[in-house]
Amino acid sequence: MLALIPISDSNPTRRFPVMTVAIIALNIFVFFFVEPDFGQSCHAENYFARHAAVPCQVNSCPTIPVQYCQGQSPVHIPQKGAIAFLEAMIFATFLHSGFLHIGGNMLFFWIFGNNIEDFLGRIKFVIFYLLGGLAAGFAQVFTHLHGIDRLIPAVGASGAIAAVMGAYLVLFPRQRIRVLVPIFIVFTMVQLSAYIVLGLWFVFQFFTGADSGVAWMAHVGGFIFGVIAIYLLGGRPQPSLSPPRWR
Repeated sequence: MLALIPISDSNPTRRFPVMTVAIIALNIFVFFFVEPDFGQSCHAENYFARHAAVPCQVNSCPTIPVQYCQGQSPVHIPQKGAIAFLEAMIFATFLHSGFLHIGGNMLFFWIFGNNIEDFLGRIKFVIFYLLGGLAAGFAQVFTHLHGIDRLIPAVGASGAIAAVMGAYLVLFPRQRIRVLVPIFIVFTMVQLSAYIVLGLWFVFQFFTGADSGVAWMAHVGGFIFGVIAIYLLGGRPQPSLSPPRWR
């Protein structure tokens, strides 16, 4: 399967991306000081079930505790009202299951987020980011209301970041992105237009599928939200600031 790993873009910003940095810092703080065991233990699995949004909370969760890990005590999935469910869905965007998970998400967010903040302004950007996380969460929840998937919480910032990436595609489709491309066991660095990088990323979500352990419907939902929302906010392809600088 083709995988592109963005490293940087040549799209400078007019202002320092205060909120982008703040959101990254908040994600890192939650990862190291709030969630248990860096999201990689049975204890963490139980923590996610109690504090993140779980699809079954939309209709009905089991009345008996659910065992997520062999040898670990079962956990009771709490029922949540509408407000508590939305709060849990937002909180889930700051939870990550491991160093690779948070590292990849924050890399993508830094590359694409600062330019969207520059376009929207700080307050609108934060609102856009949170709404993107909600849109992604609902896309994941409402496509996993049955079977075992309804008991699995989806955590991570990738849905909200997908919304940012969708907005980037609308605003900067021809911007050059420096990416690492794996060719067998060797990584080669190339420069591609944003519409190629983000277009391939979007298509790749359908190849990962439900069996990969990735909340791919959250990615798809977030990305589509980002495209539509930035367009409704007046987003159109933007001229590049001169001179471009690689970041």
